[in-house]
Amino acid sequence: MGIMTVRDAADVIGLNRKQRNKMAVVKEGLEVSSVIIQEGVPTYESIHEAIAEPVVYMIDRFVVGGFYRVHTARGKDENLNAPGAQFVPLAFETPCIPDLAGPVGCPPNRFYAYGVVARLAQLAAAIEVEQLLPEEAAA
Repeated sequence: MGIMTVRDAADVIGLNRKQRNKMAVVKEGLEVSSVIIQEGVPTYESIHEAIAEPVVYMIDRFVVGGFYRVHTARGKDENLNAPGAQFVPLAFETPCIPDLAGPVGCPPNRFYAYGVVARLAQLAAAIEVEQLLPEEAAA
């Protein structure tokens, strides 16, 4: 899978031949026939002074666990899913509900926010899949 970070459309238009060739072929010499454009969200989480991003697992609409992807050699706006990444369990100690009496950044409130974002992402993905289905299959 070829991954490139783009901050402006001009970054794609201005690819040189070497960069285009690199993105045209992926593992085992397979030719690229389609691409996914994914919006990146900078992370400001850190574990032991290394950038970390939360990854949340869901079953149906329920958050069931997750982990932090941590990378010591990457920045807050770079892809952390790269060689050298480490994985730290995300400890959901209680059900994913906010602690209304606790400070905003306490673990239950951060984990609740992760769950809200995960559910919104799941909803957005479901809408995208539904829009891709042929009209007769959706009826």
